[in-house]
Amino acid sequence: MKQIYLDNASTTAVRPEVLDAMLPYFTTEFGNPSSIYPLGQRASDAVAAARASIASLIGASPREVYFTSGGSEADNWAIKGFARANAGKGRHLVTSAVEHHAVLHACEALEREGFEVTYLPVDAEGLVSPADFEAALRPDTILASVMFANNEIGTLQPVGELARIAHEHGAAFHTDAVQALGHEAVDVRELGVDMLSASAHKLYGPKGVGLLYIRRGVKVQNLIDGGQQERGRRATTENVPGIVGFARALELACAEREAEHARQAALRDHAFARIAAEIPHAKLNGHATRRLANNVNFSFEFIEGEGMLLQLAARGICVSSGSACTSGSLDPSHVLLAIGLPHEIAHGSLRMTLGRDTTREDVDFAVDALAKTLENLRAMSPLYEDFKQGRVTSIIDESFSKQN
Repeated sequence: MKQIYLDNASTTAVRPEVLDAMLPYFTTEFGNPSSIYPLGQRASDAVAAARASIASLIGASPREVYFTSGGSEADNWAIKGFARANAGKGRHLVTSAVEHHAVLHACEALEREGFEVTYLPVDAEGLVSPADFEAALRPDTILASVMFANNEIGTLQPVGELARIAHEHGAAFHTDAVQALGHEAVDVRELGVDMLSASAHKLYGPKGVGLLYIRRGVKVQNLIDGGQQERGRRATTENVPGIVGFARALELACAEREAEHARQAALRDHAFARIAAEIPHAKLNGHATRRLANNVNFSFEFIEGEGMLLQLAARGICVSSGSACTSGSLDPSHVLLAIGLPHEIAHGSLRMTLGRDTTREDVDFAVDALAKTLENLRAMSPLYEDFKQGRVTSIIDESFSKQN
């Protein structure tokens, strides 16, 4: 059966060039970077070269780049590490209601320690208002964290503007750029952020490796004590193959970013147009244009999302209903609820995220399969029968008529 992979926001395949760069560090160049003999020093040099390459690509100094096991670890380190290290200056944090759970749960953990957190609402397109953000900042606010790009609906936040506002009020600023790095232009100096999290496996690198950019002079509590790795802030033997692979993946992504961004945006907009024209009772989630080039997220009325995903999987279509980290949950997406969708609509959501191998034929195949799947599910839906009989109305159609 033909398989169409449209879940690249969840993870991506390791590129052959990345694997080739990694392989020696599993076999012949397997040394521990902390060892003083040549085998270990070659591994140490590889880590240093990877760090320098990544730093140059994000506008940082190599000494400001710290490797982690992934984006969630980096988010936790940034938020908990900064808050605990700077608690003497204040105990208030600001974040948004649509953050990844790595950020939200880290903030909730701090609340149990006596910190206060303001969770900012977003508008119907998932955007944080700079005015609301500024109004939430207080004299005791020490840190704000707002993601660069939303992992579910793809909306791009005004990170540079928010960072500037935070600094004007004496607060530090962190952004989760896991979905953005390699897909959008990311320069930590231009953005003015104090900390930034990213992960390799979202940009055709290996799983199990990420980074945290910490601007020089920013005080953050150590993540792991024990050795001098990562300048003493995160002790444990470095994941040399992963780090090398991360650097190679980012180098390739940055070299191809503009061309690939344009190509994927055209495919995304083609999917938008077909779904809007051919599938009734459908609602686009997220900002129509201020979004990731590869992100397609719709909610469909009169169906259950789980059944939709299962039928699409049976047709060879790999998609999701939201974040991969919550795929085992039966609760509707917190992001979709935050943008104002009622539970019954949020439950019928679909996220398709395109990749470097996605073709127009793949998109058309997926949309055709989606249309057939929704037709089948609605044919079995008592609620849809009630709608056809005029006993219930369409929430999505009513919302569109009010907007127009």
